[in-house]
Amino acid sequence: DIPGIVVGCPSRGDDAATMLRTLAALAKVDGRVAVFLEPIALYMAKDLHEAGDGQWLFPYPEQGQAMVLGEGRVYPSGAGAGQDDDLVVFTYGNGVPMSLRAARRIEQAHGWKVRVVDLRWLVPLNEAFIVEQASTAKRILVVDEGRRSAGVGEGVITAIAEGGYRSRPFRRVVGADTYTPLAGAAFLVIPGDDDIVAAAAELAG
Repeated sequence: DIPGIVVGCPSRGDDAATMLRTLAALAKVDGRVAVFLEPIALYMAKDLHEAGDGQWLFPYPEQGQAMVLGEGRVYPSGAGAGQDDDLVVFTYGNGVPMSLRAARRIEQAHGWKVRVVDLRWLVPLNEAFIVEQASTAKRILVVDEGRRSAGVGEGVITAIAEGGYRSRPFRRVVGADTYTPLAGAAFLVIPGDDDIVAAAAELAG
């Protein structure tokens, strides 16, 4: 809620490099206060679905390649354009690999095609991008590792509602209203794959 601040949060290594270059340029050239939010749980991540699959490893971006401010990333289900609208998941950071793993389970359980949307830029939120992705969604999940109160997810829901899609069935999967403890205790207060799958089941009910 600080006017003029820019906050980016990558979910994968190549995005981290290009995002950091953009933030550095914004700070140097425009004098912006730029914040790089690092999801520490992903520091050593290499795999996505199974141990050893290497699906969360990406080539290092070429020098000079930077990320456009506000640009999100969409992970389609693989069903083809316009065929992954049964459930659209909005998330960022740690929530992206969690949501991709959960999406596979949700597709198997409900026969849905699931699209995962990585916001990447948290402040300012790209509301037009969010509304565009929500416009074709039959159901919406917002996965926000932050606290239930005053989290990024609230801004996503507001953008969707103000964009005219408030009637879409939706759920939020969020962290508890508490500080996040260290080590294994953290998993008691932050969402995980199972929570995303359970929220999808509620939408299917």
